[in-house]
Parts: sequence; C-alpha cells; structure tokens
Amino acid sequence: MHHGPMRSNSTDRKLHAVARLLAAAGLTADAYLHARLAESYDAVSATLSQGTLFRIEAATAALAALLLLVRRHPLADAFAWTVAAGGLAALLLYRYVDVGELGPLPKMYEPAWFTDKNLVVIAQVLTLLATSVLLLTRGRRRGHA
Repeated sequence: MHHGPMRSNSTDRKLHAVARLLAAAGLTADAYLHARLAESYDAVSATLSQGTLFRIEAATAALAALLLLVRRHPLADAFAWTVAAGGLAALLLYRYVDVGELGPLPKMYEPAWFTDKNLVVIAQVLTLLATSVLLLTRGRRRGHA
C-alpha cells in the first residue's frame, strides 16, 4: 500500500516540474514579445504610453517567470497566474471594446489580430493552464509529503 502514495507523489512532482517550466516559458515569451513591441506603441499615449505599459508587462512577466523557477511557493504560482490573467484580460478587452482613455491609460483599442498578438494569447493561456495545475494540485501534493 505504500507504493501508491509514493508513486503519486513522484508523479505530482513531475507534473509540477513540467507545469512550472511551461508556465515560465509562457511568461518568458510574453515578456519578450511585449518588450519587442513596446517601442512601436510609444506614440499611443495619455499620461502613460502604451509602450510604457508594454514594458511594465514585460518586466512583470519576466519577474513572474523568475519567481516560478526559483521559488516553489503558492504565492509565486498565484502571482504568475495573475500576471497572465491580467495581460490576457487587457488584450481581449482592448481587442473587442473601444473603452477610450481610462484615467492615465491611453486609448488602446486595436480591433485586429496579428501574429505577435496571437503568440501573446497562446503564451498567456499556456501560463494560465500551467499555473492552474500548480495551484489546484498543491494541497494534494502536500498531503503525500
């Protein structure tokens, strides 16, 4: 009977390692794409430019990826999930809704799909799925430790 939990614990560790790597890869792609695109969005500006917001997204995604790799902690997992969810929500909002300027935020409505935007969506969805696995299986894993 002892083999079941040990096997499950080993399987959970492998699942968590793969999920952590996939989430970090998604966040790294998100960071790279936003950093690369930032300069071309500097002209879209209010108090803050869209380029600045892209740089903030890039830095936040890079930090979340780093935390996932160096800290195996639920707060790191939740932070990574939140970065991906927030980025995806903003992307979809500004793709489908023309909300105009919001306080210091510029008008960022862009009703088009293009390769880099598609890649960001894929990276953010991958991160959401992988971090959801980390968050939803953590209690089960602790129970076998």
